Amino acid sequence: MRISVVDVGSNTVRLVVADAEDGVPLPVHTAKWRLRLSEYVKPGGAIPEEAVERLAEAVAEARRTSAQWGSASPLGFATAVVRGAPNRLEVLRTVRTRAGVELCTLPGEVEAELTFLGARRWMGWRSGPLALLDIGGGSLEVAFGRGRLPDFVASLPLGAGRLTHEFFAEQDPPSPEQVRALRRKVRHQLRDVGSRIRWEGPRSAVVTSRTFQQLGRLCGAAPGRYGPFVERRLRRADLREAVARLAALPAAERAQLPGISAPRAMQSLAGAVVGHTAMKVTGLKTVTVCPWAIREGVLLRHIEDGASWWAEVCRLSEEAVPPDPVPLRIASATS
Repeated sequence: MRISVVDVGSNTVRLVVADAEDGVPLPVHTAKWRLRLSEYVKPGGAIPEEAVERLAEAVAEARRTSAQWGSASPLGFATAVVRGAPNRLEVLRTVRTRAGVELCTLPGEVEAELTFLGARRWMGWRSGPLALLDIGGGSLEVAFGRGRLPDFVASLPLGAGRLTHEFFAEQDPPSPEQVRALRRKVRHQLRDVGSRIRWEGPRSAVVTSRTFQQLGRLCGAAPGRYGPFVERRLRRADLREAVARLAALPAAERAQLPGISAPRAMQSLAGAVVGHTAMKVTGLKTVTVCPWAIREGVLLRHIEDGASWWAEVCRLSEEAVPPDPVPLRIASATS
């Protein structure tokens, strides 16, 4: 049996097709389409018609690709860039009509829950009480748990793309005061969450997302061509030095650094500030860069809890039930 998932993020549409035998989602094909929606959409702003058309085309191609690899229509979800758009209903209807895929807009807390599940499966039970940080384009997800699913989750509007628009849009590279202002905001918004993570006292900590993967590479982790089974660690002290290094360069020159891709060069500094500040506030000195995240979490929940689970998630997502949306109920992280 093969299943697939398509993830509409702030920069790319990503497809994973996986074999699901024995309860483990083993990828057989991956693909991505770079849309860079975050470059055309301000935080909370509408997605332009041209970008919606490109998004629908990318999802349609993902559906055709998944069929070629023997999978049914992919489980589709969109993160903060679509979730926060005032025209999100139009976007979802267009994708459903043009691409034949029903996208769900997952609440940030559910994103954190699913990402935690993927990280827990990758790390295994030996990791013990586990803390998670995940930086997206629009939000930062934080989770902690001792079991399969987290005991505590939080989703904060601290995504790398969002904060780049807010703090660094007018000057490249930004001034030291702009960087300090961003750090103050992140520290303030993470104050209570950081206290909770410190109180819980995790035995292990992981970070996920493309932002953290690139920052890990910048700080000396093995490149992606070495494969997912090479352990990759990220030290807070190294990330602090990376912030200073990125802040001194314009985006075009950041793209020449190890691990920093040109499409993400502009938001790499904001991502580094968020990552370092989050590690400091939560008391995490070293973290593992985990290759499994939300896409694997969706696949695992589908395998373990059945198709009805995904149908219920989509039903409870008001954006995915046109034309008569129902009130959104955020799923409990311990369900």
